[in-house]
Amino acid sequence: MTRAGGSWYGQRPVTVIGGFGFIGSNLTDCLAALGARLTVVTRSPARHRSAAADAEARGIRVREGDLRDAAAMRDAVAGQDVVFNLAGQSGATQSVDDPWTDLDVNCRGNLVLLDTLRAHAPAVKLVFVGSCLAYGHVGSEAASEERAADPLCIHAVHKLAVERYLAVYGHAYGLLYTAARLTNPYGPGQPRERLAYGVVNRLIHLALSGDALPIYGDGSQQRDYIYVDDAVAALVAMGETPAANGRIYTVGSGAGTPMIEMARAIASIAGGGRVEHQEWPRLAAQIDTGDFVADISRIRCEIGWEPRVSLHDGLRRTVAFYRAHAA
Repeated sequence: MTRAGGSWYGQRPVTVIGGFGFIGSNLTDCLAALGARLTVVTRSPARHRSAAADAEARGIRVREGDLRDAAAMRDAVAGQDVVFNLAGQSGATQSVDDPWTDLDVNCRGNLVLLDTLRAHAPAVKLVFVGSCLAYGHVGSEAASEERAADPLCIHAVHKLAVERYLAVYGHAYGLLYTAARLTNPYGPGQPRERLAYGVVNRLIHLALSGDALPIYGDGSQQRDYIYVDDAVAALVAMGETPAANGRIYTVGSGAGTPMIEMARAIASIAGGGRVEHQEWPRLAAQIDTGDFVADISRIRCEIGWEPRVSLHDGLRRTVAFYRAHAA
């Protein structure tokens, strides 16, 4: 049912765990604009001091909490209607170099959250952000949810494990959940110092600084890049739509672009930077998924979401944002 003001989220209590990260901050802004009564949970308030102060000035409740801390999660989810979980350890190669931290944060942390929901907020709907890395090698075909998962790195294994946890808690305890296997997001809101896993935003910052844009190999590998506003719109729709309950969705643009073309477009739009081909690092080459394009038929048909921002338009908007906000 739509509430006052025309938004399903109007005056609903909603928590965003990891709400000051790249996607989380954009999601928080969107939900605030829709009228949600927001709580943002962050593991590092000092790191996000400015964002936290701004959020509190807008009436958003800010809480410190680690995903692995049951008491903090209990405080975060009590009395909520929807919980978005964007917290976690990122990085495919990092997960192979340090599997134990990835396991602790992404698996144990999500189990702590799920068991807290079971015990203290059984009516909450959980929206989990996973990864398209779960598919592994897909070849030339667009990847749909019917395709068997075949993860190539520890991070993808753990993200897939969380999807299985969700299914178990849904079956055993009636937990309402939905999960997004997200492709490569980019757009405004990712600080320069936190660009290790956002390839498009990282290349944009390099181009604006006049630096080289490193591309592994010949750059012919295709990737599916999704503008952050489109990714956020998908998550919002998944949270409010009953048809999404118990479903996993591949969330991307549905279009593939060779990395070399993406990098050249950035250099052209930014008016700086140059493409620099580099040899693949051994580990990165071993776990690379090759070409990847998302098949977004399921989410389009079931909840009516589809991306609206083309890659060129998204790159143009993103370059303009980071140029305007350069330190």
